[in-house]
Amino acid sequence: MVAVSPSRTRTREPDQVCAEAVGLARDAVVAVAGPAVVGDHLGVRAEAERVVTHLFACADPAYAGWRWAVTVARAPRSKGVTVDETVLLPGPGAMLAPDWVPWQDRLRPGDLGVGDLLPAPPDDERLVPLVGLEGDDAVTDWFADGDDGDGGPAEPAELPVLGRSRVLSALGRESAAERWHSSEHGPRSPLAHAAPAQCVSCGFFVPLSGELGRLFGACANAYAPDDGRVVSADHGCGAHSESVTAESAAARAVAPVIDEFGYDLVDLPGISVEETVFEPLSRGAD
Repeated sequence: MVAVSPSRTRTREPDQVCAEAVGLARDAVVAVAGPAVVGDHLGVRAEAERVVTHLFACADPAYAGWRWAVTVARAPRSKGVTVDETVLLPGPGAMLAPDWVPWQDRLRPGDLGVGDLLPAPPDDERLVPLVGLEGDDAVTDWFADGDDGDGGPAEPAELPVLGRSRVLSALGRESAAERWHSSEHGPRSPLAHAAPAQCVSCGFFVPLSGELGRLFGACANAYAPDDGRVVSADHGCGAHSESVTAESAAARAVAPVIDEFGYDLVDLPGISVEETVFEPLSRGAD
């Protein structure tokens, strides 16, 4: 008895009669698509016993790299070949459409328009129930005295608000902080690099409440490019409340100091002190 390894496979040879039916296969695809889009015969591929697929190049410029596939077969002990199927299939270098992605994974910031609804799923990891939170997500005990590590009261991650059943989770806060800090309203934007100072020292900077308020706030300067947007504390722009122009800074640097409580008399060449002081008085008397 000869033992055959189950992993050993035998290369299937195309049926000779079916492989020779190139003309029949071409006529079949020409009848479907027309002669203008059927190119050269590219070869045959064995599908099963007495079943062979003929491949033809597709000459349609809209389907570059695609191939016409015509499957033919014959019955046992029969020399007659029949056409089973004709289809257009992509080749190794064919241009294909991208893989299908669910709509909730295709959404990008700014896609939501007027009248659109985007409900958060019940298992959204960015949100947690407001009641019964534990660990980093706990906000229900924020009235109790706590310790923030520096001897002061612990600041809640987010204050409970009537009417909300869910709040940001620790993951939601971290992802928001990373997104805001790396955006154009963070410290790495060209606007922030050219700013005279950071937002944390600006009078128009309104810090957020809770944990996110340690690093982020809203800009309240109507003339600033970030007005009404969340900015990081280390962001900045030219509309800083304490910024000064170059002219005003130079004027402040060279402003003279006037002594209004006294003066010194200095003799000039050819003019005495008495003439300098009293002669204008005598002219005024005349």
